[in-house]
Amino acid sequence: MHMLTKLRPYVHTFLKEASKMFEMYIYTMGERSYALEMAKLLDPERVYFSSRVISQADCTQRHQKGLDVVLGQESAVLILDDTESVWQKHKDNLILMERYHFFASSCRQFGFNCKSLSELKSDESEPDGALATVLKVLQRIHSMFFDPELGDDFSGRDVRQVVKRVRKDVLKGCKIVFSRVFPTRFQAENHHLWRMAEQLGATCATELDPSVTHVVSTDAGTEKSRWALQEKKFLVHPGWIEAANYFWQKQPEENFPVNQKKNQ
Repeated sequence: MHMLTKLRPYVHTFLKEASKMFEMYIYTMGERSYALEMAKLLDPERVYFSSRVISQADCTQRHQKGLDVVLGQESAVLILDDTESVWQKHKDNLILMERYHFFASSCRQFGFNCKSLSELKSDESEPDGALATVLKVLQRIHSMFFDPELGDDFSGRDVRQVVKRVRKDVLKGCKIVFSRVFPTRFQAENHHLWRMAEQLGATCATELDPSVTHVVSTDAGTEKSRWALQEKKFLVHPGWIEAANYFWQKQPEENFPVNQKKNQ
């Protein structure tokens, strides 16, 4: 197999720590030969995955991944993946990871018009990168699921409900109004950013009032954006919500500024 693979920073520490809490599987839509090569690269001593490697040929539904090929109850399974669309039946089990675009070919393949980490001569931070961040989330979920105060009966517990509770803490206390983010006449409540913000614990509204904490916009010149600046509310780019979703914590608003469009 002729393929250049770059391991994500912190991956070895992540696997070591995660293996203390979970029985882990490799699950890929790639072919079996690819899956086994990745398993050898990630776990050469077969300490973490053993023979728990699932590939395209094992899937029971075309272009979809399913938990029917994983040993264990759905109520006790967590999924880490960078592609939400392949888990249509199991989105509540999913912790969505940010893609690791180290090579330029990865950016092109997924339609990103930006420089890769290798082109920038940079890489993710080990202590603050995606894997370190998600490990903390997994540790919190595991701790809540196995809370000793809940007793020894695990039959009624559901990790999907724990995930929802943890996620709802991310933007708890935020009230968001969107400005010129959705297409005209689009039902705001159906937009993925509105739904994402609510899943993260924020309250979303269509009208401004003193309780609004954030205006999300792509244009600092809109009426609502100007109101946010006048009232000393946070004015942030939509990427602020997406970053909070990936990192499972509220991000510094100053890192997501909104510029006024030139034609205004």
